[in-house]
Amino acid sequence: MRKFAFAVALGLLAASGPVFAAPAPCEATLKALRAAEAAAKLNDADKNRVSELETKGIERCNADDDKRADDFFAQAMKVMGK
Repeated sequence: MRKFAFAVALGLLAASGPVFAAPAPCEATLKALRAAEAAAKLNDADKNRVSELETKGIERCNADDDKRADDFFAQAMKVMGK
């Protein structure tokens, strides 16, 4: 019976793992974005779009909303083709 209870507890713990997974720290994602931005050759429209998304991401990052900040940074990376 103990083995069964242990197996059930282990299964529940493994299933709950993704629930507790935190998004990447937005500061690390911002650092990667800025490095990619420095190396990218963008036209004016794309530069403006990346800048807007970066600003929105920084606002969310400062509000401790890492997930939404990382979403904005990911959109900016997509504009740059990264």
